[in-house]
Amino acid sequence: MSQSYNRGLIEDFGRWKEFSAGMWAWIFHKFTGWMLIGYLFTHIAVLSTAVGAASGDASLVASGDDIYTTTIQGLESLFIVRVLEVGLLAVAVFHILNGLRLLMVDLGVGLDAQDKSFYASLVLTAIITVASVPTFLDGVTL
Repeated sequence: MSQSYNRGLIEDFGRWKEFSAGMWAWIFHKFTGWMLIGYLFTHIAVLSTAVGAASGDASLVASGDDIYTTTIQGLESLFIVRVLEVGLLAVAVFHILNGLRLLMVDLGVGLDAQDKSFYASLVLTAIITVASVPTFLDGVTL
């Protein structure tokens, strides 16, 4: 009979304090990847419901009865959608920057400064996201 390895309690949530920056980078990269995949499927589902524009009928667009345009304008007018767009930007920017960091590590560049580059990608993500908030929230009514 084989011996089982005691991994501790599953409910032991105090272990996260022991994680290094590399572990947090891995967790955030996986999380943002799954978020982007979820967004992709949601995006396709929402846009596929607006099939009126696919017909190419110019009279629908001119009359304002175009389902696609109506759907997009309705979604863009919602404050929560704008906030979610800011979140999507943050997720995408971090995933891109961390992916570039991983590429550099795989190429052997910056092996000694992995922690610093992870923190730099977090700070740069925050700067880009905060700087873009006025652009995303411009024209939305609360």
